[in-house]
Amino acid sequence: EDEMTATASQARPKRRIYGVLDNIRSAHNVGGIFRTADGVGVAHLYLCGITPTPAGNPDLAKTALGAEEIVPWSTHPNALVVAESLRGEGVTLLGLERHPESTPLQRFSLASLEGRAVGLIIGHERAGVDPGLLTMCDTVISLPMVGCKASLNVSVAFGVVAYWLTF
Repeated sequence: EDEMTATASQARPKRRIYGVLDNIRSAHNVGGIFRTADGVGVAHLYLCGITPTPAGNPDLAKTALGAEEIVPWSTHPNALVVAESLRGEGVTLLGLERHPESTPLQRFSLASLEGRAVGLIIGHERAGVDPGLLTMCDTVISLPMVGCKASLNVSVAFGVVAYWLTF
């Protein structure tokens, strides 16, 4: 445990990250995202549209394991307004979506984000990120997939990219 504590105390995020969750249906997925957000030090989670909130949600709390009480969050009816506000604050918007014009994660240069805060935008488990949000993104990235399935679970995908961006 001492070794784990030492490793954790040496972990220094390389950039400030905000999570924009647009119309995520599953409270379990949102809880998992809260757990990851705590692990990487996400500055704020914006819960937009139909995305469940921690308020009185035992399914979300069960998966988040208390992270919902630590990670700052707010609820918003429209993710486009949130994205516009973040952009106005100088935050680089990075959409995570399998899209014909997305950049595969391994081809995206983190050097382009040097010194920049990032808003990581994820969308509905089946429908994906709203097309209007995609047009607001500075870059849309995707995760490479080798197997038969075309995507990962949204909370897992968020975790992969959040850790990659942070460390």
